[in-house]
Amino acid sequence: MSRSTERTALITGGSRGLGLALARGLAARRWNLIITARDGERLRAVRDELAQITHVAAIAGDVANPDHRKALAVLARGHAGLDAVINNASSLGTSPLPPLLEYSVDTLAQVFMTNVVAQLGLIQTVQHELKPGARIINVTSDAAVNPYPGWGGYGASKAALEQLSSVLAAENPALRIYWVDPGDLRTDMHQAAYPGEDISDRPLPEVRVPAFVTLLEGDLPSGRYSAAELRPVAVEAA
Repeated sequence: MSRSTERTALITGGSRGLGLALARGLAARRWNLIITARDGERLRAVRDELAQITHVAAIAGDVANPDHRKALAVLARGHAGLDAVINNASSLGTSPLPPLLEYSVDTLAQVFMTNVVAQLGLIQTVQHELKPGARIINVTSDAAVNPYPGWGGYGASKAALEQLSSVLAAENPALRIYWVDPGDLRTDMHQAAYPGEDISDRPLPEVRVPAFVTLLEGDLPSGRYSAAELRPVAVEAA
């Protein structure tokens, strides 16, 4: 693959769950990857796995840390820019999920920092590394639009992320900005929301990868999408 046709995606929360599934799916399509997560050991294992089939750069850290975001921008510059940013890292907050009248406002501030402020901060930090027509995907939730008891803190943060994404799309028509609800999935985060419960009926994250590929490689307009309802279209393999 020539340098001019290479594509590079930055994925946060890339060591497990949906982020890991997306990293594997894009690696299989020969995307170059920059992956980050807080768990350095797991992140190194993912890097070693995917480095067998594509170029992978991995740097552990917290996207809420401005210095870490700057380090990711440096990596992006070394890859001659980014074709996609996938803001997947999220914080659930307290587990089990408490009602809002019992919700720690300090925890709420931390959830908003990770789920909203850090995500905008990352986009701001790498904005000059975005290639023309780059895709930005902010992973949201149906809790952003539905009043599920116990999900008030997380849902409010995702609602804020959706409004932020909508305004970003209006302000940046040259980019494709998507906010995507992946639906309930069998992930560590979803298990933490329901401690002790059997969530084996939820689909694995891998089933949502084709929907994300459609957004990353297709030509759909900026907007909100449900991965479960987004019909994958044929896209040319890398």
